[in-house]
Amino acid sequence: MDRLAFDIAHFLAGGLVLISFVLLYQDRLFALLNAYALQALTLAFAVAWQAHIQEAPHLYITAGITLVFKALIIPVALHRMVARLGVHREVETVVSLVPTMLGGIGLVALSMVVMLRVTHGADPLTREDLAFALSVVLLGMLMMVTRTNAVSQVVGFMSLENGLILAAAAAKGMPLVVEISVAFSVLIALIVIGIFLFRIRERFDSVDLQALDDFRGETR
Repeated sequence: MDRLAFDIAHFLAGGLVLISFVLLYQDRLFALLNAYALQALTLAFAVAWQAHIQEAPHLYITAGITLVFKALIIPVALHRMVARLGVHREVETVVSLVPTMLGGIGLVALSMVVMLRVTHGADPLTREDLAFALSVVLLGMLMMVTRTNAVSQVVGFMSLENGLILAAAAAKGMPLVVEISVAFSVLIALIVIGIFLFRIRERFDSVDLQALDDFRGETR
């Protein structure tokens, strides 16, 4: 593999980690959804580049699915849900911004140390992409546990899934049946999420999951 191919793959995978921090930083729902769309777009380019350097044409299908569903359909659908729900306010957090970002930096450092040691026998590109992928997964988990808004938790879950897709592509691809299954699973999850959000809004006049905790406390 020439140096340019390595650098481009490294740049795209690193970009996913950077955008994960952008997701953690956002405190407005529409800005959060736009950042997620950018992350999915970057993932599509990263997978397409992996298809090119690995000479694995089936990964172009993965890149296409990511581009259409995760970078276009899902962000547009979530934008419309947020607009219909009328939740244009700030995203409430469990932990303030500075500790969250510091925790994110710590998780990235942990990912690098663990993954680079575990994969010492693999080629350098695979090792580094897997380390970046684990970073994206952990940052997605961090976002889920530090947000109380249901929409932002959904975005955190989708970001986590982006990390898993990057890991699968870096580890010499995934079977086509898995790609198709992932696409349908995402669509089904989006439908369920939509119903879930509207039911919360209808019942509690909010999509803040703190309302569910308060409700459970009142019924005891």
